[in-house]
Parts: sequence; C-alpha cells; structure tokens
Amino acid sequence: MSLAMPVPGSARAPAPDGFVLLAAVDPTVRQEMRYAGADNFTGAVVDGYEEPVCLLSRPAAEALARAQRAVSVRGYALTVYDCYRPQRAVDRFARWAGDAADQRTKAAYYPRVAKDRLIPEGYIAARSGHSRGSTVDVGLVRLPLGRPVDLGTPFDFFDPLSHTDSPEVAGAARENRRLLRHVLGEQGFVNLPEEWWHFTFRPETFPDAYFDFPVSVGSVLR
Repeated sequence: MSLAMPVPGSARAPAPDGFVLLAAVDPTVRQEMRYAGADNFTGAVVDGYEEPVCLLSRPAAEALARAQRAVSVRGYALTVYDCYRPQRAVDRFARWAGDAADQRTKAAYYPRVAKDRLIPEGYIAARSGHSRGSTVDVGLVRLPLGRPVDLGTPFDFFDPLSHTDSPEVAGAARENRRLLRHVLGEQGFVNLPEEWWHFTFRPETFPDAYFDFPVSVGSVLR
C-alpha cells in the first residue's frame, strides 16, 4: 500500500520502523509539546496527541542531537514544540480554521490576519511535512535557567512577522533567528521561510508519506 495517504483504520497502528523517541536519542533537548495540551492556537488538546512526547525519524532525531551539542557550547539549548504530527491533527487544524465562530485565540495567535484567510494565505494546510516525521518546530532557550530567548514572535504566530527574514524583526531577535537557522542548517535542516521555527531534515526518511499513528510512547516501543 502506498504511504502517500494515511492508512485507513490506522488509529491504533504503530509507527513504522525508523521512528524513535527524541528523548531516547537526546534527553537534553527540551520538549514543550504544545498540541498535547491546551496552550496552542486551537485552545484545546489536538486530535492524535495522546502524550507530550516528540517522535521523529531516527536521522532527524540524531541530527537534532548534534544541533543541541552545537548550541550548548554557545550557552543555549533547543526546545521542540512539535515533531511528528498525525494526519488527524492536520485535519483538526483545517476544521478549526473553518470555524468562524471560534475566535478565542485570535489576540494571541493571529491578531492581524482574518481567520478566514489562514488557509488561503498558507498558515494552515491540508497536508503537513510534520506527518512524514522529519520536520520539527524548534526554539532556543538560554542556559542555565532555560529562559526563552527573543525570537521576535511566539511559536505559531500567524503573521508576516514570523517570516524568518521579516524586515520588521531586528536586533537580538533577528540574530537569534540567524543562529537557530545556522546551527540547524549545519546538521541538514532546511528552514521554511514563512516560519522561523519550522525545519525539515533532508533527505527525508519517508518523503512521500503522511502518517496517522498517534503521538505516544507506545507508537514506537514494541
């Protein structure tokens, strides 16, 4: 069966061989898995996120561990906000974007963009590279206290300000974005220009797949 579409009836199917827990590869990378809780743009736990854990293809996890070592010598650490994302979560995002009555998170996540423009302008999509297992949303914190550094906007801020090279972002925030892109780029991650936090490790292990197994420890431990 082709992996280009989610496998029907795969709600409890495990991850394919090649996926790992990031914590098993590098437990020092901080995990703040936003969609496993209510602190995200939908305002609720997102479908498919059963545990607040980061799952990735092994090559992507190992590359992220190398990037972690590179930033640690500079006095920083990486924080991941999302890793593998089930297709059912992507579908949930699309339903949320189509619900014009739900504006609870507008002030925090999309104050300058009308909700009915989030899909046409590319902030929400019907398919996501996250569902292939080699894409990660990541930020920086300063050691030893783990305080987030200034990156110009919060994670998942739907606005042109979040474009990595936004001319409206200057000073320390611009330099921090440059550092994040440089360190991850050295390890094979490619940044999405519209989102400073979004990076895909290449070559992808599953370049044509959109998986739908749940985010849980049990998906990869068997």
